[in-house]
Amino acid sequence: MRFGIFLYDGVEPIDLATFGVLSMARRIAPQIEICTIAPRAGLVTLANGLKLTADYGIDDAPSCDLVIVTGGPGWSVQAAAPATLEYVRRVHAESRIASVCTGAMILAASGVLNDGPATTKREVVPPETSPLEVMRATYPQIDVTEAMLVDRGGRLVTGGGVSLCIDTTLYLLAGMLGQHVADETARIMEYRRAWQANRDGFAPLVTEL
Repeated sequence: MRFGIFLYDGVEPIDLATFGVLSMARRIAPQIEICTIAPRAGLVTLANGLKLTADYGIDDAPSCDLVIVTGGPGWSVQAAAPATLEYVRRVHAESRIASVCTGAMILAASGVLNDGPATTKREVVPPETSPLEVMRATYPQIDVTEAMLVDRGGRLVTGGGVSLCIDTTLYLLAGMLGQHVADETARIMEYRRAWQANRDGFAPLVTEL
């Protein structure tokens, strides 16, 4: 089972926790494969200068069972990039797609979130504007919801901000490989209590069947 992580210049490094959770999950489910995808293969410069190498560009990216679109300050450039938006639409049509943090703003710009609920990052440092409020004002076709994550039938999932990318990835693992895989991954990450606390204390997830 192949998971793709979509990256771009300006992604927040903490959103790489999506890769980290999947890396830990391979100890439980070794059939997991992980690749990184960017607008172009090769060097990607994340927020504050961290550099990494993307395995594939969107033109040669392999078919994935799930693609997770990450977030960060660079989202606004990608939300205006026709090739990225077309890639998002193509993945959505062919398989599963999810976003974490402001990656949802890219999904919103592509149109795949129209006519249903979605969430994104909400907390910011003033005078920044909450991406949740930006989504609400910019995309009236979306039912913007404060939630840990929003699952629209399993094929389209939007996660909340920043560290909630961990919870979103665990949730995706549960849906695709079983609750046992997600629970065991959370255990070996020593994240079980945090995951439960987030589910108990944050807005409930919304599921649209």
